[in-house]
Amino acid sequence: MSLSYDEHDHFRDECGVFAIVNHPEAANLAYLGLHGLQHRGQESAGIVTTDGEQLYAYRRQGLVSEIFTPAALEKLPGRMAIGHVRYSTSGESSQSNAQPLAVHCGKGSIAIAHNGNLTNALLLREELENQGAIFQTTTDTEVLVHQIARSGSNIRTAICEALYRVKGAYSIVFLNKNKLICVRDPNGIRPLCIGKLDGSYVVSSESVAFDLIGAEFIRDVDPGEMIIFTPDGGMESLKPFPAAEKRSCLFEYVYFARPDSIIDEVSVYFSRKRMGAILAEESPVDADIVIPVPDSGMAAALGFSEQSGIPFQQGLIRSHYVGRTFIEPKQSIRNFGVKLKLNPSRLVLKDKRIIVIDDSLVRGTTSRKIIENIRKCGAREVHFRVSSPPIRHSCRYGIDTPTDEELIANQMSLEEIASHIGVDSLAYLSIPGLKRAVHESGGFCTACFDGDYPVHYEDKGKKLQLRFEGL
Repeated sequence: MSLSYDEHDHFRDECGVFAIVNHPEAANLAYLGLHGLQHRGQESAGIVTTDGEQLYAYRRQGLVSEIFTPAALEKLPGRMAIGHVRYSTSGESSQSNAQPLAVHCGKGSIAIAHNGNLTNALLLREELENQGAIFQTTTDTEVLVHQIARSGSNIRTAICEALYRVKGAYSIVFLNKNKLICVRDPNGIRPLCIGKLDGSYVVSSESVAFDLIGAEFIRDVDPGEMIIFTPDGGMESLKPFPAAEKRSCLFEYVYFARPDSIIDEVSVYFSRKRMGAILAEESPVDADIVIPVPDSGMAAALGFSEQSGIPFQQGLIRSHYVGRTFIEPKQSIRNFGVKLKLNPSRLVLKDKRIIVIDDSLVRGTTSRKIIENIRKCGAREVHFRVSSPPIRHSCRYGIDTPTDEELIANQMSLEEIASHIGVDSLAYLSIPGLKRAVHESGGFCTACFDGDYPVHYEDKGKKLQLRFEGL
């Protein structure tokens, strides 16, 4: 029986990409790198390697640790590798949509791993199908594959020409038998960074993957930058695309990235602590304790506690061993799914005025159940503080989000939301406060908060349902 816990009452994690060049254990290190990125996708994973003669691919549905057995890794020889984790979705899930995609075309064999969303993919797919192209998957990544196959005389030119035609958010790694190429979209919406391990270069969606393999973080890939790595460890940087305003995703700092990552030179953990501290400045309230909704609300709750002077307590204890399904007792238990995942500690909560800190409020269904369980433990007051602004719009750039109509902040006033989830007061972090917490010098994508989309969504209204890599 499926959990009653509302798994859709949060933005879904996106995908993650990893790559390594010039290492004798490329597949093993790619496997470890994907472990570090597992939080970005739990539906499927894959690795493609090359020994300089051909590509070797292994892709399956499931978790990284389940897919890549020693026997599987032995089938992936070579000194260069790219890998991908795909996030879990309630929509179509199939082996054919697992990445990296590996194809053979007139330019030889090429593999692609992609995180993001091509906002004109449906239009391009329709155009390609009218020209006779046959698609094997329902991912937007395959649109890019066809564009590359029809472009340019060499792989570098083909990738540039193909990316000139696509629009949207992307961090992509490409592999053929003698090159590894990584590209970040001109707005820098999706993250991508470079590290070094002795004489080897590594590329990852997040720097946390470097920590596991002992690699040194070098820098982020710049927006619109293409970097070409050769088997001997050479690296060439190009800026082939027109300059665009930097609009990196603010929600990476709020929720998606692991707290031990660094994105665009900013610590995710310390930015989350600052979100909590600024939230305490903007929306103070008299209370006895501050508790987080674990795990994503932890750092913000610590920041709120330190700034306000109100003691931090763990009033909700999270189980890390809840799978996708669980047998519920025949006699229904109220809020069973939430209790299974987040158990309130009665001794901590009884007779207390409580500030609950969460990173976001999407639909409000889970928050409402959490608050109900807290009150049943004897809390005197419950005040809800959110370490991000109200989410009023769906993401178009690789994040699985509810529709605008399903987002509670787009349908109710602040007072109505507070009443709906059952709290004594409710406040969100402001957009300027969130930007100040991250204090990164470039611009941000704030579309999910204010509807200011940096890239036009040309596929709106199209009926074909593509599986965007992150959607």
